Amino acid sequence: MPISERARRPKRRTLVPLAAVALTAVLLAPSGAAADAGPAVGAPTSTTADRARESKPVYAYDKAVRESVWVDTRIDGDKDGRTDRVAVDIVRPRELDRSGRRIPVIMDASPYYSCCGRGNESQLKTYDAAGKPVQFPLFYDNYFVPRGYGYVAVDLTGTNRSDGCVDVGGRSEVASAKAVIDWLNGRGQGYTTRTGNQRARADWSNGSTGMIGKSWDGSVANGTAATGVEGLRTIVPISAISSWYDYYFQQGADLYQGGPDDLAGYVENPVNTARCAQVKKELAEGDAPNGDRTRMWADRDFVPDARKVRASVFAVHGMQDLNVRTNHFGKWWDALAKQGVQRKVWLSQTGHVDPFDFRRAEWVRTLHRWFDHELMGYDNGIDREPTADIERAPDQWSTDKVWPARGADSTRLSPRPGSAPGVGTLGLRPARPGATETFTDDPKLNETDWAAKIDTGTPEKTGFTTRPLSRELRLSGTGKVTLKVTPSTTSANLSAVLVDLGPDTIRNYAASGEGIKTLASRTCWGPSTAGDSSCFKETAANPVDVDLTVFSRGWASLAHHRGDGKARPVTPGKEYEITVELAASDHVVPAGHRLALIIGGTDEGLIEAPDTRPTLGLDLAGTSARLPVVGGERAFARAVSGNTASAPLSPGAPDAVAVPQNLSRLPGALR
Repeated sequence: MPISERARRPKRRTLVPLAAVALTAVLLAPSGAAADAGPAVGAPTSTTADRARESKPVYAYDKAVRESVWVDTRIDGDKDGRTDRVAVDIVRPRELDRSGRRIPVIMDASPYYSCCGRGNESQLKTYDAAGKPVQFPLFYDNYFVPRGYGYVAVDLTGTNRSDGCVDVGGRSEVASAKAVIDWLNGRGQGYTTRTGNQRARADWSNGSTGMIGKSWDGSVANGTAATGVEGLRTIVPISAISSWYDYYFQQGADLYQGGPDDLAGYVENPVNTARCAQVKKELAEGDAPNGDRTRMWADRDFVPDARKVRASVFAVHGMQDLNVRTNHFGKWWDALAKQGVQRKVWLSQTGHVDPFDFRRAEWVRTLHRWFDHELMGYDNGIDREPTADIERAPDQWSTDKVWPARGADSTRLSPRPGSAPGVGTLGLRPARPGATETFTDDPKLNETDWAAKIDTGTPEKTGFTTRPLSRELRLSGTGKVTLKVTPSTTSANLSAVLVDLGPDTIRNYAASGEGIKTLASRTCWGPSTAGDSSCFKETAANPVDVDLTVFSRGWASLAHHRGDGKARPVTPGKEYEITVELAASDHVVPAGHRLALIIGGTDEGLIEAPDTRPTLGLDLAGTSARLPVVGGERAFARAVSGNTASAPLSPGAPDAVAVPQNLSRLPGALR
């Protein structure tokens, strides 16, 4: 049984908080004074040698310069006759103004600073009566400003205190961040007010900039890096989009109701609603209901411009993120690899969760070292350490020198008929010509339902499993499944799902915290002021025992069988070949477990149903999976040899984590 009751999903989940938890207490130093700039309470420890190669908290946070600047984007997105200015809130060490030393900048450009909040506690920017910034969300300012960094929080065009319109991954949005980097490097124009002519110069900045952000914020970092802007030295995209088409569709399959125009309307400053109506209209018109890759979507795909990226990339993604799915990370990572971009990655078992909330102390330590190396030039060795950290079980991590893992090889596995209809086998030998299976789309069922009945013939899916493995089998990277299908109607969805059949303890990514629990206690990560606390609620892993784990998925509309981004009519009774791309993953199937491939129709809760209920014939001889098996065909053959018994199931455990339909689908869940 699923671990949580199913609820009918709201209209759309997008980039806003999944749960807005208000910050109800501000922790102050004794007598209300700001904390000193000593080591953060709860900060990770380091050796003496490490400390000699890192920036130190020697600048007074409570005395820091806090100011706002409006930077000209050189674009008139709202068509009001003047170019748009974006609001840039800055906090930086005051002591360095006297010394004349210029410093690097950490920047988070976001649409959420006034509408929805940032982080697990949904923090907003706050200002004093004169409009001077008081609270900067998250810990970055508290931790890094005392160490000699400037911190910059940018309101994307059309949001909070910025001009222009929200164009959701478009030209204006990327220009918001790029223009600020130009200004930090002396190439752009900044002003002390939103409408005035008094210039503001970044004469305190050395131009070296690192961008960071989760979800939409991280997507802006990806898009800005893809411009090749000079001065952007590194980006840290967390659960970030790399192609906005792939946020709303996968190979023509509709992932959500609604569209980017809804999202723009949700995050925009209400004063912009009327004059930005045309921009939202254009977003709606570019969002073709048949899933076509229109010009609008092409303009919001950053992957082809990976060739322009000059910045290093430290990516973080939850392997069970069903909001910004791992195909975003996988495509971006592979494109960057082809260009030789320096990269590092953390892959967790969580859903859409920030590493500050699933591995806090190690994250702060690693991020500190990364920024010190990339922006300050410290030779701390982080560039010579393993590329990938991968969570294998709650709070248990392994490392790899490269990712995908060395030895990962695209291995062809084929489905074959088994002892009963819909219950087949998966192995190296292809099926004989003429072997078929059938299934009928049932949009009320999903991958959890399918996997729970993998050994039973049911009409809505067909499943194929290996024998119990005699040794563990690791899959690392991106796979794909090629299907030969014959539909009975004029429309059809196809889903391909990889499942680890066997007992395990994993993070409960379907629960409201998507793998974490928020605690009442707090830890502090730098000094605080009365209006900006460095103390955040602690979190812990939320584990669950299961008897099976879905670890990779892919979906497609049969109308997009040619794979060129254009839908075509589907003729009942005609055979089609289509290749379904699976999301990037890294999973170890233990000895005694089985690996399963399930083929179905609509994966309820994850894609929208088509307008018909087709029955599909599956030609097994023409169907195969290409999976990234570490050790390739030889490793697979060894793993399925022998007569190993299935691993015993966990008494009382649910079959699997349910599809998380309880997650918000309102605009903004991308937060």
